[in-house]
Amino acid sequence: MELRMERLAGRIMLLGGWGRAVLALLAGAFGALAMPPVSFFAALFFSFTLLVWLMDGVGSNPERMGSRGLRSAFLIGWLFGLGYFVAGLWWVGAALLLEADEFAWALPLAVLGLPAVLAIFYGVATAFARLFWSDGLGRIAALAAAFGLAEWLRSFVATGFPWNAIGYGAMPVPVMMQSVRVFGLFGMSALSVFVFAVPALFATRRGLRPGIALALLLLAGHFGYGAYQLHLSEATGDGQEVTVRLVQPAIDQSVKLQNSDRVAVFEKHLRLTALPPEAGGRQPDIIVWPETTIPFILTENPDALQRIAAVLKEGQVLVTGTVRSEEQAAGEAPLYYNSIYVIDHSGQILSATDKVHLTPFGEYVPWENLLKRFGIENLVALPGGFTAGARRNLLTLPNGLKLYPLICYEVIFPQVEDEALSQSDLIVNVTNDAWFGNTPGPYQHFLQARMKAVESGRFLIRDANNGISATIDPQGRVVSGLGLNAEGAKDISLRLRKPIENGLPSPNYNFWMVTALLLSGAVISRLGFVSKGN
Repeated sequence: MELRMERLAGRIMLLGGWGRAVLALLAGAFGALAMPPVSFFAALFFSFTLLVWLMDGVGSNPERMGSRGLRSAFLIGWLFGLGYFVAGLWWVGAALLLEADEFAWALPLAVLGLPAVLAIFYGVATAFARLFWSDGLGRIAALAAAFGLAEWLRSFVATGFPWNAIGYGAMPVPVMMQSVRVFGLFGMSALSVFVFAVPALFATRRGLRPGIALALLLLAGHFGYGAYQLHLSEATGDGQEVTVRLVQPAIDQSVKLQNSDRVAVFEKHLRLTALPPEAGGRQPDIIVWPETTIPFILTENPDALQRIAAVLKEGQVLVTGTVRSEEQAAGEAPLYYNSIYVIDHSGQILSATDKVHLTPFGEYVPWENLLKRFGIENLVALPGGFTAGARRNLLTLPNGLKLYPLICYEVIFPQVEDEALSQSDLIVNVTNDAWFGNTPGPYQHFLQARMKAVESGRFLIRDANNGISATIDPQGRVVSGLGLNAEGAKDISLRLRKPIENGLPSPNYNFWMVTALLLSGAVISRLGFVSKGN
């Protein structure tokens, strides 16, 4: 087998021009199969093995460490990323087709332009790894560290978009999710690339034994720690019991955009809220509606607040996504916020918070004055778009529970050492994935929401207009919920418990330690490679 792989690697290393470009694209595209709904994580072994061999073809001779070698390495990584992101994010274009007469022209920008920009991070990763490239295990360590850093950069540069980070590919099921509490998403991305790329050593043989040993050790630790955490979680929670009703109206996004039947949309939410509990079930304590679900400014419609009060029973509260307006000086347009309200049975707004991390081109246009000259506008038709909230406020309920609010894709951003999160009892995530229909988008979003529950060690309540509403336990397991395209209300009882402390340093610290160790290994290998005169 090693001889066959050596021959295959040799052929790939000798590729040039279009052959190399097409293979890099295909390798990245195949890796996207590791993401939901397919979740075939083994695809990344194939992808990163090919990427290592393609990088070997750039040449590892120190005399070729100039700009030409770096440009070639960048191009390989960029093409790999382009294939990966086009195959994994093509569904973003579905949102533009809802108003095709106005936005269809921008479809290539969504399907190809966004992936082309995101692929720059992977191009930078391979160029950076090229600086430490050698002929053994060190190059695997260099590539792993570079991708971990690239995913970290992707989380905040230009407001950030860490969607489908490589680390998610190594965490498709709960037993494989627990390690994110130790290393965080970026540490898991670095370690995952190391393991996924190790098979490339079968062709070059140098560093094969220690590489396989380290990969097996990491996999054993990954699964072992996961099994241990799932075992610990079997203990019954000793905290407060709460029953949550998830309302998923499954309203077609085109209907929401037309905004012509607002009363019917509102009444549908009220009807699902007023349904009696299932036989023998508890009356819900908390009822959750999706993101921006109320089709008017609630504070300007006191009758609507009274209608909500009429369907809520004493002691119940409604947690709902809504649009909040804020008046400005005379002659100035009001500001609009994507918000969450907590409303009690008397129709009083008890607590509120605004979305802090807005979605580019969906809720605001970056570089608005420039891009509007080219006809690029928000998908959400609001004067000036949404305004970002100044800070994220915990939502405090009458029973003392504190909810940590995340609106839509805010849930995909790792909250590293967030003080508000540490003070919360539950996470609530309201969203609307109806924009993307029956595509991989809602499934990918749901996986990343599950990871937030594991990362924080808290139950997560997720409610969507359409796709996918569920309550997720602190180990990422789905307690119960409503699937994509399902319409209805689901009551779920939870016994809360304090997060299980693992006694380890923070994931942020561990990520940088992993990166430092990988880079140290790459540097040592590189220095030894140079000293041999290669």
